[in-house]
Amino acid sequence: MRIIAGEARGRTLHAPKNMRVRPTADRVKEALFSMLMSRLGEFDGMRVLDIFAGTGNLGIEALSRGSQYAVFVDSHRESAEIVKKNLELTHFTGKAKVVVQEAALALKNLERNEAPFHLVFLDPPYSEGHTERILEHLSHSPLVDGGTTVVAEFSAKEQIPTAFGRLQEYERRVYGDTALSFLTLTDRGEQCP
Repeated sequence: MRIIAGEARGRTLHAPKNMRVRPTADRVKEALFSMLMSRLGEFDGMRVLDIFAGTGNLGIEALSRGSQYAVFVDSHRESAEIVKKNLELTHFTGKAKVVVQEAALALKNLERNEAPFHLVFLDPPYSEGHTERILEHLSHSPLVDGGTTVVAEFSAKEQIPTAFGRLQEYERRVYGDTALSFLTLTDRGEQCP
């Protein structure tokens, strides 16, 4: 698991020794960031939220590519410590905040004092219902606005809806066992571009 591009390119990130965390495979991450680059352009100045951060792989990749700030959320203390180690390794500690809390509670707390994010990564454990629950929460959260892109990673076997209120999918890609859903807020009834 390495950083693909940008300031920390080539750095290998720390990962837990057990299988509790399932980091995004390099080839899936490469495809994901390629799609984001073609839709969003540069990452300069972006605010990023990485939910179920695990190792911090996705949020740190965004920081390496020029994002200004990232918040990493994970309920496991071990994962949070690995994210902190990876932030130190890549020299992005000053651009990041690590929150050790259950995802929905962390989002409620962040809603009190964080502005909307430009990019939200959601990579929960597969097939446990977290994806739908958190996407539903994000659909009416002040952390997401019309300029936010939400990327959810889940098992290709899961039947995840394409819309959660105004939060609607505009693209879905499948890479082996992994599905990526790209969502954005729309006016009700309006199709995503």
